[in-house]
Amino acid sequence: MTEQPTFVTREGYQKLQAELDYLRTTRRREVAERLHEALAEGDILENAELEDARNEQAFVEGRILALEKMVGTAVIIEASDEPRDTVSLGSEVTIVEGSEPPETYVIVGSAEADPATGHISNESPLGRALIGKRVGDIANVHAPDGVLTFTIIGIR
Repeated sequence: MTEQPTFVTREGYQKLQAELDYLRTTRRREVAERLHEALAEGDILENAELEDARNEQAFVEGRILALEKMVGTAVIIEASDEPRDTVSLGSEVTIVEGSEPPETYVIVGSAEADPATGHISNESPLGRALIGKRVGDIANVHAPDGVLTFTIIGIR
């Protein structure tokens, strides 16, 4: 089975790589020191600090594996300031819902999605609905409260 690509911007790739480097070097060492100190406390059976350190080690190692996979399958999305005809990965899309004020989103891969900063995943319901659309097109998103209808008013 082939690995699914991880779509990221150049900036997103650099952030993933920086986190991976930090976890491999600094964080791994800190957790190892914590484990060593917890083991030195003796009584392994009733050592809550040891258990907590082991859990943290498992989390760090799991995150390292996930990041290695993302970095290894990364496909860089090239951002462009040029107008685009259709919404695609890397597009900055301005949409409006009814009489609400316009909202602008950047379509990114799921690895760097952050709706609070306007970066939505191409795999999210809104991202999927926008991909391939043009200015003036309607995008329908199925939400728990019903279907939301957005009009695309700008693509960059």
